[in-house]
Amino acid sequence: MNRLKELREDNDLYQKDVAEFLKTDQSNYSKYELEKINIPIETLKKLADFYHTSTDYILYRTDERKPYKESIVTKK
Repeated sequence: MNRLKELREDNDLYQKDVAEFLKTDQSNYSKYELEKINIPIETLKKLADFYHTSTDYILYRTDERKPYKESIVTKK
């Protein structure tokens, strides 16, 4: 199963709910889940924050669902 779909369903959300959060339409978000289009980096970061996970988890680079610790570099 696609990670985005898995995360969305685990949070009892519909595609339209996540699309509204991202300020896009449901059909565009659906394309992310179906991997028909690439997710823009800023959108990917928003999704990772929204689901409290890492971008690496969404991109299948890790199976660790927990987000990384915030680094000093990213703190503002």
